Amino acid sequence: MTAPFAQDSAGFLANHMARLFARALQTELKPLGLAPAQFMVLVELWETDGQTQAALSQRLAVEQATMANTLSRMERDGLVARRAHAEDARARLVWTTDRAQTLRAPALDAARRINREALAGLAPEAQAGFLAEMRQVIAALTRRS
Repeated sequence: MTAPFAQDSAGFLANHMARLFARALQTELKPLGLAPAQFMVLVELWETDGQTQAALSQRLAVEQATMANTLSRMERDGLVARRAHAEDARARLVWTTDRAQTLRAPALDAARRINREALAGLAPEAQAGFLAEMRQVIAALTRRS
């Protein structure tokens, strides 16, 4: 049985839930040749393609070195291409490739399936409230950093 602290700690529960989501997502994305970290980057690029590594790091709250390694693997795997920035010679923009675009629908469908499964025990109003409260907690912790 889990200790009382763990059952009453928002941070512990959020971390545990995130690990379970990541494990489920990894299982669903593996046949597509994607890892959860790559999916996270692709979701951001599918929304706004052509971002800098620094912008991706900031938007996803990931260390620059971790983002650099992830992007290098993604470039190797043909998911992204880095191109020179037209206005900043030091910066490079990250763009999705045709391969990444073909994975968009199946990868998002996989993530939606996991979300539906995870929230299935909640009424639709409770699901909406849960997501809204999660966004509030994220905003509060973002202001802290």
